[in-house]
Amino acid sequence: MTERAKGNLTRPIHAMPDFVADALTKNGLTASYRLRPAYQQNDYIGWINRAKRPETKLKRLNQMIEELRTGGIYMRMDHPPSRRT
Repeated sequence: MTERAKGNLTRPIHAMPDFVADALTKNGLTASYRLRPAYQQNDYIGWINRAKRPETKLKRLNQMIEELRTGGIYMRMDHPPSRRT
């Protein structure tokens, strides 16, 4: 984790683990992930990385994948800008 700006983000940036990148690629969701604001990308990765148990990491990864697939949802909250048309 390093401190740097990404867009308007000036808090610690979380590096994407390979297993997350692989899951995005496998599910065809890399573009959907990249379309999300920088803070959401960073929050998702930090949230997944903070899990201690592998099962929890997987559960969080699956939630992110489902939210990206569905669109209109961010961390179980309504997110109209990401709705699929």
